Amino acid sequence: MPASPTPHDAHADRRAAIAAAIAIVATVPFVQIDVVRAAWEPISVLLNLQGGPKAVSANVLSDHEIEVLDSMSPQGQASLLLERSINHFQGANEQIEARAGGWLGRIALDGTDGTLKGLFTTALNSDDLRVREAAIAIDLAARNLERSTATVERLEAAAQSGEQGPRANALWDLGLLGSRGLERERIGLILMSAVHDPNVNIRYWAVEGLSYLATDDSIAPLLEILHDDASPMIRERAACGLAQSGMLSAQQRRSAIPRLLDFSDDGGMEPETRKWVFQALRDITGQSLPHDSHAWREWYRASIARQPQ
Repeated sequence: MPASPTPHDAHADRRAAIAAAIAIVATVPFVQIDVVRAAWEPISVLLNLQGGPKAVSANVLSDHEIEVLDSMSPQGQASLLLERSINHFQGANEQIEARAGGWLGRIALDGTDGTLKGLFTTALNSDDLRVREAAIAIDLAARNLERSTATVERLEAAAQSGEQGPRANALWDLGLLGSRGLERERIGLILMSAVHDPNVNIRYWAVEGLSYLATDDSIAPLLEILHDDASPMIRERAACGLAQSGMLSAQQRRSAIPRLLDFSDDGGMEPETRKWVFQALRDITGQSLPHDSHAWREWYRASIARQPQ
């Protein structure tokens, strides 16, 4: 059988087909407009990257992939399944949930080829909270953190005393465990005890932990930190946690809008922080409005009026 064309040959064939179609249309001056449109339509599909996603096939984890998982190393399993989760393959998150306990201490984000770390970073910034949840499950396994009360007790002790590094790590770990549903109220209290720590690095990871814990009770402290913390870095992290990073749901983030609108009116707020307030409003709502509190309040009033009673 003839050899398959190389990628270069395939692109050349497509370009030739497009050129031929254009030539045909150009040489028929009196062709009807609907005929021209029909001729141009397949060309525009090839040239235009705009529009919604176009499925290649059903995004379902294949039987073959499930069968070969057990023959793969834990690192390979985690990499494959997280990639499938990122691409929204049905069954990938369920496989991660079922296998993560067996990966404890057997996978590493900083693997030999760096694949899993790159996937983790992509997943943790996904616009889908379930993909972020899959990334967290894998990170907990890589950090050898069992989801248990005993783990929380050990991390609580580390978070409250000791050197900066272990304390910061413990605050991050607790936020991740809480995001997976473990002892959320207790973890919230531990994180809150650190948000006013004199050490800016400890405050940073306490704020990160709150944004991943993502309880309703996390929102008011994050707003307070955004407005009042002495460190610009911490104020920025609080704004990011409210707007886009972490595990707060879209509904939870929208609940912060009234206070953010109040902040936007605060002429005494440091200009850079006020800019982060407007950026948070844009990230939460998807609206591209100027950095003007009146414009944002007008939009918010109109959006409330449009909601069903």
